Amino acid sequence: MAVSANKLELLQIADAVAREKLIDKEIVIGAMADAIQKAAKSRYGQETNVRADINAKTGEIKLQRLMEVVEELENTDNQIAFEDARAKNPDAQIGDFIAEPLPPLDFGRIAAQSAKQVIVQKVREAERDKQYEEFKDRVGEIVNGTVKRVEYGNVVVDLGRGEGIIRRDELIPREMYRYGDRVRAFIYDVRREQRGPQIFLSRTHPQFMAKLFQMEVPEIYDGIIEIKSVARDPGSRAKIAVISRDSAIDPVGACVGMRGSRVQAVVGELQGEKIDIIPWQPDAASFIVNALQPAEVAKVVLDEDAERIEVVVPDEQLSLAIGRRGQNVRLASQLTGWDIDILTEDEESARRQKEFTERTQLFMEALDVDEMVGQVLASEGFSSIEEVAYVDAEEVSSIEGFDEDTAAEIQTRAREYLERIEAENDAKRTELGVVDEIREIPGVTTAMMVALGKDDVKTMEDFAGCAVDDLVGWRERVEGETKIYDGIFTPFGTTRAEAEEMVLSARLAVGWITEEDLAAEFEEDGEEPAEGAEAVPADADATAGAPA
Repeated sequence: MAVSANKLELLQIADAVAREKLIDKEIVIGAMADAIQKAAKSRYGQETNVRADINAKTGEIKLQRLMEVVEELENTDNQIAFEDARAKNPDAQIGDFIAEPLPPLDFGRIAAQSAKQVIVQKVREAERDKQYEEFKDRVGEIVNGTVKRVEYGNVVVDLGRGEGIIRRDELIPREMYRYGDRVRAFIYDVRREQRGPQIFLSRTHPQFMAKLFQMEVPEIYDGIIEIKSVARDPGSRAKIAVISRDSAIDPVGACVGMRGSRVQAVVGELQGEKIDIIPWQPDAASFIVNALQPAEVAKVVLDEDAERIEVVVPDEQLSLAIGRRGQNVRLASQLTGWDIDILTEDEESARRQKEFTERTQLFMEALDVDEMVGQVLASEGFSSIEEVAYVDAEEVSSIEGFDEDTAAEIQTRAREYLERIEAENDAKRTELGVVDEIREIPGVTTAMMVALGKDDVKTMEDFAGCAVDDLVGWRERVEGETKIYDGIFTPFGTTRAEAEEMVLSARLAVGWITEEDLAAEFEEDGEEPAEGAEAVPADADATAGAPA
């Protein structure tokens, strides 16, 4: 079959548009068919159900009117009676469509203009979809582009097949770009929006520096050296932790390069940002000491449950450890994920002396002993009255200067003191209206019941409705800083696991969950609970872990 000039021209146009916009030719032909369909509707009436088909090989245009087969005819424009449909097609059923050919359409000026708009719109949508599909899988990559324009401090970058934007707060401080400048940036987000895909670029993202090192250090690209974490104060200073999988390769030396050539290439791209390359260690204390370089550390005290560490430094090293405006300790905290408290040796000594004095005073008042006895107990490592009351009597009598009678008297006074405090707390919780049943929850003390009453948790249902975070508090990391929120049981040192068991016990007591629910939950997980262990079902755990 010969293809007419007009039909051939139609296919050539579709082919040219597809090549120019880098989209599928079928999409362009489909857009043309939609445009012809819209023009035909304006010619034959909007209620007419028109379908246009374009043969992708010959360019032939076929117009058809679709008529729905109905039992009772209501609209002659797009419906056909069942009997008439059977006359045209003996196999027609109710709900089917009968296609009737329509004569070729001569486009008027308005119809042609409308068709053009449809084609342009469809092609633009296809082009946007193509851009989104191309860039959505490139999140986490570094791209090169040319500055197209600068709007209110935001830099619009031409990436060849799309446009990216570097927002003002994603630029390194004091960076200035003009039209036509070459720029390198990190793709950190790609979103599909009404006006097309939005490609968000950054030069301040920590992973931008990590990717630059990957480009400059072949060992990182090959996976021999791994970047464990990065912390940046853009344009000023950065820390990067690296580890080598090959003991023969020094990770720090490989990243620095011969005469600093590799690290200097990264520093040059980051506008002179000073970079500390830190050897990563699995031991948190060693890693944190390394992260605080160039400061020297005398001693560290870890609190693993709270992911908090106290670092003791010599007096002359304090300013170096903290850094200008707290920069060094802040970057070290971001790098390691631990909260770091910096103390001088004098401050630590003063704090220990204060704690010793407070414990001594506690023992003097609670046990009705003189200062010397209180100091002896504090220096022996006792930190609470409970320890004195319930420790093995031999541990007290073995203290130098104490005999068995003295030890027995001290422990008796300690138990009497605890009983008195217990009675006072019991009166307080009764006054606050906290029910007796809460005492049956394993691990809950009378002092805890007083704290619950002060927080308006008075019944078993109230306790069952508590989230674990309500009891032990929670932590949020905001802009590299960790904010700590206390819970009701924070003063008692209750762990998260203990709080989960308490909440679970309360929910079992009030009938919100059953032992069968727990058993079914463990069967789904393919595990069996250890003897004496408790478990939280999925729905209960979600409630227990969320901040109030």
